[in-house]
Amino acid sequence: MKSDSKFFKKTNFLPADHFFKNVLYDKKLGYYNSKLPLGAKGDFLTSPNISNLFSEMIAIWIISTWENYGRPEKINIVELGPGDGSLVKILLNVFKRFPKFDNAKKIYLFEKSNFLKNLQKKIINNNEVKWINNFKNIKGGPVIFFGNEFLDAIPIKQFKKNKNSLLEKYFVFQNNHKIKEVFKKASKQDLKTINSYKILRRLKFIEFPKEGLKELKKIIKKITSLYGCLLLIDYGYLKPNNQNTLQSVYKHKKNEILENLGRADITTHVNFSLINEFFLKNKLKVKQVISQKEFLENMGINERAEILSKKFRFTNKIDLYSRLKRLLSPNSMGHLFKVALAYSSKTSNYAGFK
Repeated sequence: MKSDSKFFKKTNFLPADHFFKNVLYDKKLGYYNSKLPLGAKGDFLTSPNISNLFSEMIAIWIISTWENYGRPEKINIVELGPGDGSLVKILLNVFKRFPKFDNAKKIYLFEKSNFLKNLQKKIINNNEVKWINNFKNIKGGPVIFFGNEFLDAIPIKQFKKNKNSLLEKYFVFQNNHKIKEVFKKASKQDLKTINSYKILRRLKFIEFPKEGLKELKKIIKKITSLYGCLLLIDYGYLKPNNQNTLQSVYKHKKNEILENLGRADITTHVNFSLINEFFLKNKLKVKQVISQKEFLENMGINERAEILSKKFRFTNKIDLYSRLKRLLSPNSMGHLFKVALAYSSKTSNYAGFK
């Protein structure tokens, strides 16, 4: 682990979120800035990589939302953390079939990794798409934010309660070149913030997405000022149960958290009850969180697959339905992945949700 000292920089003592932020996002050495994370040659697959049907359903959802907003002459579409760009590539193809919407849309990709940005530009190859590091240039007209596996990639803080005190997890780089976990008394501000959430109060072990909530706060500000919504799809849970969900994947296999640092993906499961509580605290309206299976089926993914399969040969049909099964099966992504929606619009009529 000698080379792992590079992720500690000026100090050998870092809280979990700062440590993993360095591991994942360091401009030269970070995981998302130094290698291809997605696809068969990477470490994991996302829903858009598994089936184009997923991206088609997102496209139809966006167009439906625009219609519910009264078909405005301009609408801003922002994807958060676009991965390899394959989702947007499909969106653009679908949008062409709806000329009025196609003329109204402005597409922005919110991406902080220069490595991924360059990859996305090659795959998408479309001058209409704009890449952004913040939301300042999004002006006028409603705005639709959406993110698939956006929150899980933002490092979180971890705490444990010891009697009446709250302790935060830190990582220490030791003289023997090993990394050790330790717990230190949490700041008064973090204690106050955590106690303000009902969903966290009774827990003995707490995962808190401080950095993720900061990002969401900026998005909420834009939604509130411009009118619009945010759709989030990610793996996660509704009932926290003192679980440590930190996980690492390397070449599509489970990896020990402190192994292959900078070469393996590190994520956590999203606490969707906490996310919805945060939205409500910030004066947005929310829909009840539903499973990916429910959302995609409500959007008509099975009917779309049936239409496509009529044109396919037998082997292609098998491939189509095996991919669909992976998206929808309760034993695969169907129930593990959840879908949340927060909005400032007067209309509460959103496709896919009750």
